[in-house]
Amino acid sequence: MSGRHVTCSESILNQHEYFQVALNLKDKVDLLQILESARIHPDGSSYSLSSISDAVKGAIGYALGIECNVDALGKSQFYQIYLCVDTSGSNLIKCPVLPKEGCAKFIFELMIRG
Repeated sequence: MSGRHVTCSESILNQHEYFQVALNLKDKVDLLQILESARIHPDGSSYSLSSISDAVKGAIGYALGIECNVDALGKSQFYQIYLCVDTSGSNLIKCPVLPKEGCAKFIFELMIRG
């Protein structure tokens, strides 16, 4: 357990507990459902950064970080959302620092790996 995802919890949660907390958080905060409710769909359409940010902040009550990357065609695409939790991993909290948002508009596609 190392890296930016575990920095505050590694002295409290072992690897199994951390994984279980992550699964519980995924069930508690269904980001795909939050975005779907805001009519933001992973269909290859272009969305503004503020539309994603506003939808998630409205649902969870906290600002979030959004990171984009560039696809093979040079287009900005949605990459990941940053949310912060307390050291128990159970409760969302305000993030002390958020990554710089590197895109104003991006493509949102659901990537299925199989």
